[in-house]
Formats: sequence, structure tokens, C-alpha cells
Amino acid sequence: MNTDGFYSVREIRDFRDLLWQSEELFSSRPAFKYYNKDGNIQEITFKELKENVQYLGTALCNLGLKDAKIAVIGNNSWKWCCSYFAVTCGTGVIVPIDKELMPDDIRNLISTADCKAVFCDEKAWKKLSQVIAEPPEDIVYVIFEAEISEEKLLHFDDLLEEGKKLLNEGNSVFLDAEINPEGLGSLIFTSGTTGSAKGVMLSQKNICSDIMAVSKVVKVTDEDVILSVLPLHHTYECSLSFLMLLYCGGCLCFCQGLRYIQRDMQTFEPTLFVTVPLMLEKFHDRIIKKVSEKKMGKLALSIGKLAAGSEGFIASIADKAFAEIRKQFGGKLRLIIVGAAPLNPVVAKDFDMFGIPVYIGYGLTECAPLVIGNNDKLKMYDGVGVPLPGVEAKINKPDDNNVGEIFVKGPMVMMGYYENEEATAEVFDDEGWFHTGDMGSVDENGCFKVVGRFKNVIVTKNGKNIYPEELEYYLNSNPYVSESLVFGSDCDEAEEGTRVEAKIFPDIGNIMEKLKDKAQPTKDQISKMISEAVKEVNKKLPKYKRIKNFAIRDSEFIKTTTQKIKRQDNLSEDENSDNVYEAKK
Repeated sequence: MNTDGFYSVREIRDFRDLLWQSEELFSSRPAFKYYNKDGNIQEITFKELKENVQYLGTALCNLGLKDAKIAVIGNNSWKWCCSYFAVTCGTGVIVPIDKELMPDDIRNLISTADCKAVFCDEKAWKKLSQVIAEPPEDIVYVIFEAEISEEKLLHFDDLLEEGKKLLNEGNSVFLDAEINPEGLGSLIFTSGTTGSAKGVMLSQKNICSDIMAVSKVVKVTDEDVILSVLPLHHTYECSLSFLMLLYCGGCLCFCQGLRYIQRDMQTFEPTLFVTVPLMLEKFHDRIIKKVSEKKMGKLALSIGKLAAGSEGFIASIADKAFAEIRKQFGGKLRLIIVGAAPLNPVVAKDFDMFGIPVYIGYGLTECAPLVIGNNDKLKMYDGVGVPLPGVEAKINKPDDNNVGEIFVKGPMVMMGYYENEEATAEVFDDEGWFHTGDMGSVDENGCFKVVGRFKNVIVTKNGKNIYPEELEYYLNSNPYVSESLVFGSDCDEAEEGTRVEAKIFPDIGNIMEKLKDKAQPTKDQISKMISEAVKEVNKKLPKYKRIKNFAIRDSEFIKTTTQKIKRQDNLSEDENSDNVYEAKK
């Protein structure tokens, strides 16, 4: 038993230490399971993973990429994970990039980070090919699929062979590399555009500290299996599925896509599932509907709810009532971890009733990511739990309802924002507290609740972040838009559970010039021009970021004395006020 947790854990200083120790402890056990190109299940053992990491890292160093920043873009795969380790275990700095971003945004992030190499799959390469007719000579592009043959591309498998040959010849540059656990290890961008992107700088110590802290309060063993569904570029999936599971000796299985989750659950029989609220809520709704449609189904649910938590014969009734539900998840699922956005408490209670407890947590990319969570001795349905071991958390300047901004300290808190000292200074105070920008409260037992967003970020129910400034950047770049304000509103009909909306003040002068008419344009003419502007912006955005509704203003936004738009003041204005004359879906 550990004094600052429930379980003893082994210490790790960096990712190489993590992988090398795990290989020694779990050498012949599978680290990964996945479908190969023939549709058969294939395994990569810890021994094979370590060897491949050594081969790939050696080849990268031989290409002159020592200490370079290297991006990885693509679907979740063992090659994505192997690339991550090969970079961080002795080569340089990893830059995971969202594969869903638009081609220009991917290119911009590669440029902003000054990446010298890019690992990608076929889909990511097709996006890059649209915006780089001739790849820069100082950037190496490595593709995962051996079938894709282009002169400008290196192949992942070929690099493995080259690295193996170099190692056998005595090349030890990668193996002898010194790793600074407190130096920059991972650079993660919070947004797609160079106009508003912030690069979160995480050290390997940041992430390793978070892995060890979670492992002290949530039991994970080498018998555990996770089905990887969320994108690996997201710190949530990367830290709490991929890295933590391999640290504990478990097996990471790769889902072939959202429509195959049910099938893959049956195939891989996961014991743990890391997900986001929207996905879990959809599972929940589907389960309730399916059970209710069966004969006596509603009665079975009612009996189960009454019997859940009981002992003896009544408990066996509840267990039998929900055994069929557990089979839908493979039959061995023992725990669901949910984060990245608020979860409906009813959903958490129902899954607990089904016999699959749900642990809700709170974190940020800037914290690698988890800082507060439920655990093996605490289960809250309407709160995010208590700080992890080693984490300090407090509510700053609580109001009469005990609500204030959540401040945190801990070894997992980021180094700062990449090449942005001003933004870094804004979120750290003189005492070292990190200002999360989220509003919350804490009770007398030290349990935290998150009650809303203080920052401008729009968070969808499936955990995706939409930064209003990014969309405003695009809108304001249009000649017919003078000013804009983007915000999110809850909408059950929206695919992401959130509808992105905008208020727009048009540039009448440019509209008149376009119309070649000296007369004041009509409201219909203005509406048509702004509608076209919004459509053009949406073409540049992933589906979940697209603006679904907008209103046109006939006056400027309320501003501060420094000419910054007062976001809350403008959002709280009545849509039927005189200065808002057009709203469209």
C-alpha cells in the first residue's frame, strides 16, 4: 500500500524507462492486437515492440533526425504507437497531429513546429499531397502502408529493416541517447490554425507522473485489455489508454472504426473502455431502447434497478437481468473511464446498475491530462472526484455558491505554451498555480464538481474542443465580414450535442463594392453575401466545427476600451433586439 494512494507502483522516469521495464516484465505478452490486411487478428508482443522501436529509432537517427521534432498523423495503429516510442525513446520530440484537420491546417502545424519528419498513413498523406506539390527537401515523409509507392516517400517497414541492419553493425546512437525527462517530450497543438493554435509543451516527466498517479488509485493489471477507439493524437487516449496500459503490461487493441465497435468488442473482449460522454450516452440510449422493446423488458429494467446493490438472491436477479447487456460489450468489461466533457449522471448510474462502473475524471491537455478523478474507493455520479496523488487543487475566489475557477499544481502540469511566453504567463501565477479556466466547486470531503466553462472553448459531448477564435479567424478573413462572435449552444439534434453558432457584423462597404451599387444593400442582399461567407468558412472546417446557425447584426459589437469584443455581454443580448435583424440555419 502506498501512502499517497491505494496501490504501489513502479517508478518510471521517461518513456524508454517505461517500455524497457515493461518488456522485461511482460516480454512474451501481447502489447497490441489488431486486424491485419487479410482481416485476421495479429499480435505484437512487448519483446517485438521494443525491438521495432530500437530498429526504427536507430534508422531515424541515421537519417540525421537526432533531436528533431517529428510529427505523427493517422488512424490508431501499432505503427502509430511504435513511431511515438521511436521518437521519444532517444530520437527527438513527438508532435501528434489531428488527422481530421484540413490539409492547410496540418501543413501549418508541421511548419509551426518546425518538424523535420512526418509519419503518416495513406489518408493523411492524401491530405498532405493536396498542399505540398513538392515536399521540402529538409522534411522526411514516412508512410505506414507498404503498398503506397511514391519516390518522395520512405516506408515504415523499410526503415525497420534498415535500423535492424545498422544495429547489427554496431550503430548505438539511438540506444546510447540521453533523455532529459524534464525537457520537451511532446508538443500538442490545441487548435488547427496558425491564427490561434497554441502548442502545449509536455515533458516525459509530465506524462509519466500522470500515469503513475492514476495507477495508484485505479487498479490496472497485465490481464487488462482496452479497445482503442478515441484518436491517439488526443492526450486523453494517448496517456490513459496507450501509455498507461503498456506501463501496466496490458494489451491495446485497435478498433477498425466507430461502426465496428460492437463487433470489435466481441472479438477483443476488453476489460477497460476509455471513452467520452457522447459515445457512452449513445450506447446507453441504444441499450435502453433495445431492452425496452423486448417482452417484459421494461419490467426487467425496473426489477434490476430495485435489486441493484442488494445481496444474495435479489442480487442474482439483478445480475441475470443485465448479463445480456454486459455481453454486448464482450462480456468481460469491468470498468469504463469517461472524461473530456460532462456526463449525464443518469447514464453513469445506469451503467453501474448494469454491473459496469463508470469513473468520471477531469483533466486538460495542459495537465497530461488527468488531475482529478473518481477511483477504486470513490464513485461520484455528479462530480469529477478528488485530486490524484501529487496533485494540489483549489477553487480560486469562490462566490456565494462556492463556485470559482479551478487552480491546480502538480508534476503533470505542462512546461508552457510553445514559443508563446505571453499565453504561458496568463495561465500561471507567481505561486505556480495553473489556471484551468474552468469553473467548479469543492465540498467538505474534497470532492470536486465542474459547473461550466470559463474559457471560450466550446466542448462537444464527445470531448472535441472547438475554439471560437479559430472560427472567428476564418470568418473575419472574409472581405464581407467586419466582426464576428462564435459560440456554442446545446442542441439535442446536433450530432455532437452542441451547435456552433455565430453573430456577424457585415462589412457593408465591401458588400456595396461587390454589388457595384452605390445604394445601401438590402437585408436580403446582405444575408445572401454573409450566407456565402459562412459556407466558404465551413468548407475549410471538419464537420463538427462547422457553423450551423448565424445571426446578422446591424451595429458593431460591444467592446472594451482596448477594442476587444466583450464576449459575454454580446452573447447575453436578446436575439430579438433591434441590432440583430437576420438569423439563419
